[in-house]
Amino acid sequence: MKIAVLRERRPHEKRVAASPETVKKLIALGASVSIETGAGEGSRIPDALFAAAGATMAADAEAAIADADVVFCVQRPEAAALNGAKAGAVVIGLFAPYGDRDGLAALAANGRAVMAMEFVPRISRAQAMDALSSQANLAGYKAVIDAAAEFSRAMPMMMTAAGTVAPARVLVFGAGVAGLQAIATARRLGAIVSATDVRPAAKEQVESLGATFVAVIDDEFKQAETAAGYAKPMSADYQAKQAALIAETIKKQDIAICTALIPGRKAPVLITEEMVATMKPGSIIVDLAVEQGGNCPLSKPGEVVEVGGVTLMGHLNVPSRIAQDSSNLYAKNLLNLVTLLVDKGTKELNVPWDDEIVKGALVARDGAVVHPQLQG
Repeated sequence: MKIAVLRERRPHEKRVAASPETVKKLIALGASVSIETGAGEGSRIPDALFAAAGATMAADAEAAIADADVVFCVQRPEAAALNGAKAGAVVIGLFAPYGDRDGLAALAANGRAVMAMEFVPRISRAQAMDALSSQANLAGYKAVIDAAAEFSRAMPMMMTAAGTVAPARVLVFGAGVAGLQAIATARRLGAIVSATDVRPAAKEQVESLGATFVAVIDDEFKQAETAAGYAKPMSADYQAKQAALIAETIKKQDIAICTALIPGRKAPVLITEEMVATMKPGSIIVDLAVEQGGNCPLSKPGEVVEVGGVTLMGHLNVPSRIAQDSSNLYAKNLLNLVTLLVDKGTKELNVPWDDEIVKGALVARDGAVVHPQLQG
């Protein structure tokens, strides 16, 4: 069994789909590992470390994937880049499946099986394969660090002979994996933290981290979570009540971290232009949802802009801004998933197509897009 690892070519992408540690474990599974030269440069993993772990370094993508049974990537490669892989090869990566449907269809058309890490079911058996969580965790951390670097004041309270420095106030929108890590990071830096989310389970999680929960708690709020743990779209009436509460709260904040996303939908607007106008000069908004339209309409994808004295940070691909750790965690997610696909006796690829994890992640097979959420 041969596993190929491609060098990423998408803009703003520094991650790599393997690490020296996972290369050793893949070889122990019975695989040979071929890595395209330079694949780890953005993550500060030189070719020599991959080679020392037992990987074969390939001069280009074509050489890396020649006769490959499995192809690892971070973001979706162009369909033509996979022409050298076996007809039944399995391609595994983060494919942004709700986005470029034509690109996904082209990838499916060449006959390879495509598994999207975004669709790995959120069940206990698949936790170690959950790339969305591993990457969001680091994004939440990095968002607070980026905000602190841009903020013109200190984060913690400081008592000095010259006077007292008040702690920064941080409001986190969305208490999923990224939001909870943002809360924890801001708390470690000494800020006074509050957070808002429409999911009932979030209240206890936010408060367990020492932050204050901000939300309109009514009957609709109590039903606002899907079976998979995602937020449901809320009614216009609830959104109006919640917006009024946030409008009053945000006036007192120094930093807002926006992490709220609904899979397959445009990001909800949580900080309006009118709210931004009420924020204190020098305030910071970090919009992790900017690639799906943004939680604030004033955010600009890939830019840091200032509006009325408020700085809005719209960095793209935030996990890639902390590429070494995000690559290591993502590589372990892939390792754990591919272990499920390998026959322990023969050490050959033997995909259990009826396994709930495989069925959940499978996007394309036999030339067609097969995932139910992508039909129509």
